[in-house]
Amino acid sequence: MPVFPSMISLHLRYRIWIAEMNFDINVIRIYKDYLRDLITNNNEPGVENSVKQFEDTLEVYRTEIDELKNEMHLLKMKLASYTRRQKEFDYSTYKADDHITLRSRYLDFRKKFESLKSELSVFVTTMSP
Repeated sequence: MPVFPSMISLHLRYRIWIAEMNFDINVIRIYKDYLRDLITNNNEPGVENSVKQFEDTLEVYRTEIDELKNEMHLLKMKLASYTRRQKEFDYSTYKADDHITLRSRYLDFRKKFESLKSELSVFVTTMSP
């Protein structure tokens, strides 16, 4: 029999991940402000194009965050419903809800977003007057 997390464990995991993504949304806002400031205060050639590329990438990540958060919220509510109804949570339910794929998507997002933040930090530091 495969090992899988309890309903409470999954519910709490989704709550933590949603909180982390809410933090990421704030980080995206700050980076956008930083990028706008760079355009205003830096006249070097190519800065505007680089800023535009970063802004576009940040928008893609924001959309991905919204999609992940929505799916996690729905599954989190479903888990809460199982708990309230005291339904037994079995492997077929776990697999049907596709928690494994959502977990994988979230972890992939984390890696990509951390990499982007590193790139942005270098760019902003290099381009700041």
